[in-house]
Amino acid sequence: MIADPAARRDVPDATVARLPEYLRALTDLAGRGVASVSSEELATVAGVRSAKLRKDLSHLGSYGVRGVGYEVEVLAHEISRQLGLAQNWPVAIVGLGYLGHALATYSGFANRGYHVVALLDRDPEIVGQEIAGMIVGSVDDLEQVVTGHGVAIGVIATPAASAQEVCDRFVAVGVRSVLNFAPCVLSVPQGVHVRKVDLATELQILAFHEQRKTESVRESRPLLEVSP
Repeated sequence: MIADPAARRDVPDATVARLPEYLRALTDLAGRGVASVSSEELATVAGVRSAKLRKDLSHLGSYGVRGVGYEVEVLAHEISRQLGLAQNWPVAIVGLGYLGHALATYSGFANRGYHVVALLDRDPEIVGQEIAGMIVGSVDDLEQVVTGHGVAIGVIATPAASAQEVCDRFVAVGVRSVLNFAPCVLSVPQGVHVRKVDLATELQILAFHEQRKTESVRESRPLLEVSP
């Protein structure tokens, strides 16, 4: 079926956040030679309820066929297009400590439509090093690098104290999408999108659930009777 362009407007943020999971599931299915998939099967692979999946996909248009389900390659292509993965997005990473170094060497960027074009740091011992085939430049040259490479997405992997300054400089030269790994909240003007990835926070959430499980087990144990 042909998608209704009006249906693709104003896709909710929660739906956008789930689209990468649907794409991952579809890519896995395609790799196994699956040509079509029902909403129930796709929802199971993606880890969501089928009703939620159908509602999410309805925002993109009509791609399901009653009695058949979704054509895996067609739906994967459409989600990729909606996520902007039909082109390579130039990315600059600022902060080449342990985390930044790991991001710079991550091969998954190139496979998903992102091209790391610049690595920047302020530490003289790091500037000039070769990482993933690229020479680390000085953060002092951020503006020239962003402009020269047409950077679309800025990745911040600096300490918290430096993150806001780096973000402000990104924004000042036209970067409107920022991925922040620094443990702080960034202030940005309207029209600039920031995604925050805080590994410590995620671990704390997992610890919370683990503690709840432990408490639940303790509460479920029968009390030992004490003999008089």
